[in-house]
Amino acid sequence: MTAEPQDTPSPHARGRVAAFFDLDKTIIATSSSGVFSKSFYAGGLITRGDVLRSAYAHFLFLVGTADEDQTERMRRHLSELATGWDVSKVQQIVAETVHELIDPYVYAEAVNLIAEHHELGHDVVIVSASGAELVEPIATVLGADHVIATRMAVEDGRYTGDIDFYAYGGNKAAAMRELAEAHGYDLERCYAYSDSVTDAPMLAAVGHGFAVNPDRTLRRMATENGWGILTFVRPVALRSVLRPPTPVLAAAGAVAVGAAAWVAWRLWRRRAR
Repeated sequence: MTAEPQDTPSPHARGRVAAFFDLDKTIIATSSSGVFSKSFYAGGLITRGDVLRSAYAHFLFLVGTADEDQTERMRRHLSELATGWDVSKVQQIVAETVHELIDPYVYAEAVNLIAEHHELGHDVVIVSASGAELVEPIATVLGADHVIATRMAVEDGRYTGDIDFYAYGGNKAAAMRELAEAHGYDLERCYAYSDSVTDAPMLAAVGHGFAVNPDRTLRRMATENGWGILTFVRPVALRSVLRPPTPVLAAAGAVAVGAAAWVAWRLWRRRAR
């Protein structure tokens, strides 16, 4: 299946490999932003009405009916809502509740796939439109090496309401290319996984794109572009399956010889089941 070692360029010569994972409904079977609304309410950051609005937006997201306009309106709403919040308080609330709120929703298939990539020496990158303060603690537990997430502007320790970087649509792909340039990833050898048609640029940015639990539109797009299709169905508690997490931004090992072919074979077997 692979060439003999002496006939294969070294991993450094060929470029490093990364696996880019969308978070919501790809690694976790829910919205990372939505699940924290009750904790923010308990912490005095939002009102009961805000919780109800967040719950409605969360419902639209879960059933897959939130279109781009609705998503943009929710982004503006959350940006306005967070104006003036103390960043350290948000971080504290997330740290205290991340396991309780996220654990029940993590797909076992995603956790196993992350482990497979790490075993092959691939970096794992979580790519999410949710705020970095929410995404980074989850990524740490998952053992991710890097995070691409929305970053709110901060002044004097509080959110200003402006957004420095919105990790959505084509912005995700642009950030992936910047990260690849900084860390020496060969995007043609890299992998990307997402459930959302808005992440088509993300899947197209790498040589191995995979649609996870795709709707009809994304499934058709996957077929047209030659992307793989995966089905994740089994949520599992993070702490019951994960080895001790490696810190976000930790360096991964060298890429194993023949890694891309091996992962592709494993993923083909997964789809064939």
